[in-house]
Amino acid sequence: MHISPLTPDEIPGPIAVITGGTSRERDRSLLSGAAVATSLTRQGIPHYLVDPAGPDLPGQLRGAAAAFLAIAGQGAEDGGLQGVLDSLGIPYTGSGVMASAVGMHKPTAKILVAAEGVPVADGELVSAGNTSFEWEDLGWPVIVKPTSEGGSVGMAIAHTEAELAAIVEASAEDLLVERLHPGQAVTVGVLESADGTLTALPPLEARTTTDFYSYEAKRNPDLHTYICPADLPHQVTTHLGWYARDAHRALGCVTYSRSDFMVSEDGTVVWLEINTLPGLSPTGNLAAMAQAAGIDYDQLIAHILRPALARTQKKEAASAVSQ
Repeated sequence: MHISPLTPDEIPGPIAVITGGTSRERDRSLLSGAAVATSLTRQGIPHYLVDPAGPDLPGQLRGAAAAFLAIAGQGAEDGGLQGVLDSLGIPYTGSGVMASAVGMHKPTAKILVAAEGVPVADGELVSAGNTSFEWEDLGWPVIVKPTSEGGSVGMAIAHTEAELAAIVEASAEDLLVERLHPGQAVTVGVLESADGTLTALPPLEARTTTDFYSYEAKRNPDLHTYICPADLPHQVTTHLGWYARDAHRALGCVTYSRSDFMVSEDGTVVWLEINTLPGLSPTGNLAAMAQAAGIDYDQLIAHILRPALARTQKKEAASAVSQ
């Protein structure tokens, strides 16, 4: 996949790098924001940082040619921030309101992705605190996830009905309960070209010393190891690429996404969820997969930013014609 550097003609003004926020993934967002800002500096692209946790977000964004969303979690990855930017008329990186909202809500995303023929994990939706739910035995253990969180925030394992009931009773949010599939935790990034062509990046396996790839394991380098490309049979790698692209299309994602899977010892693949705003640390999953595909970090950042800048140019051209 060829990615050319951004030219001065493509950059009509400063880029607002939106980072931080108020979600439980604020720390990951700040790392992404700092990395993106460093890359833009290297590329000579004018920019400034914006934190939605601060006052007067519209005021902070005044004068921005486009917004680079280096942010994650509720209020940012779920379509809320995208809606604000749409109302302000500011083009931004990544997916729009609908794809962001649906992608963030795991049960809905699973329905749409499964309709495209992608194998998904068996599971049930449980309302917050509802310990009287009718339980269909999925097999034990099960993994319990908040329906609208990313980064493994709030995930837990239950080995018995009693453990599951305790987790549900203590939860203030709806939960998705799925059978815990054994095997390799694998993620696959997708990059979308201007003509709509989707490229699946080499799969990355995350090996961890914990029971699953938890919030803590993702943030502690001592608890995980990345292998990219993942050590998988060629046919499994091919299927993972198909499924990641299918999920991207099914949810209407734009520019880039990252799908998470479990791969069993026998090669069975199960899709878990999609990330519409993957973390952008230079040593993170997406950057590692891009590097394995011959795409360096600055090229990755340029690729993510270019469609937003193109929308800015179209908007300015339309405004000039109307005048």
